[in-house]
Amino acid sequence: MILLSFDIEEFDMPLEYNGEIPLEEQLAVSRKGLQNILNILKDNKIKATFFSTLVFAKNNQDLVKQLLSEGHELASHTWFHSDFKEKHLAESKQKLEKLFNTKVVGLRMPRMSPVSEDAVSDAGYFYNSSINPTYLPGRYNNFRVSRKPFWQKKVLQFPASVSTMFRIPLFWLSFHNFPLWIYKFLSKLSLNATGFLNIYFHPWEFADISNPKYKLPAFTFKNTNEEMINRFDDFIKWAKKNNYQFSTTKEFLENWTQKNKN
Repeated sequence: MILLSFDIEEFDMPLEYNGEIPLEEQLAVSRKGLQNILNILKDNKIKATFFSTLVFAKNNQDLVKQLLSEGHELASHTWFHSDFKEKHLAESKQKLEKLFNTKVVGLRMPRMSPVSEDAVSDAGYFYNSSINPTYLPGRYNNFRVSRKPFWQKKVLQFPASVSTMFRIPLFWLSFHNFPLWIYKFLSKLSLNATGFLNIYFHPWEFADISNPKYKLPAFTFKNTNEEMINRFDDFIKWAKKNNYQFSTTKEFLENWTQKNKN
């Protein structure tokens, strides 16, 4: 089973590199990318999960309503992408549910940041997909974390997928920078080992982010925009050709929970 997810958020990454981008432009870049993503998913008739900040959702209500109407899952990416307070866990969930008349059961922290599982549980989430079970210098060291879903207190943890050897993360940067055949090969090994592939992307990857004023290093925008659209469509078609199924995260984890009750 392949679980595609997208962190729909303000495109604030240039600020990490002392670049320039006002909030209106951050939202516009991500909006364009989300439109491209929804077109690809619709063309290929597959469902995915979208972890949205409240800021992005409030400013793009038409697209969030569209993705829900097309059968995708809406989950929380907290309130802001670059400013987090623990109260945002419950507040973002409640606001998203009220705005879009849908149940929000999933959480992903911005930048896969650590968070209190008691607070996540108290906020009413069923699952938290905020762990990358690998080592990234300056980010996290999760080499000993399970690669499969596991309960942590009352919350089901759903780690992002990594390779079977050396735990190479199969996230967005790998998708951009590896030859696509290598990414497919590592994905197949991970699928065979765990029974699922949990991979995540961002809308701004499907838009033009090569503007010099953003001051982004080349590895962050390699194979983005049209190249990303083509590569992503190719990956989906490869997966379907190999008879892999697609699901929202919520549906997959509900089924997993039922199968692993005892």
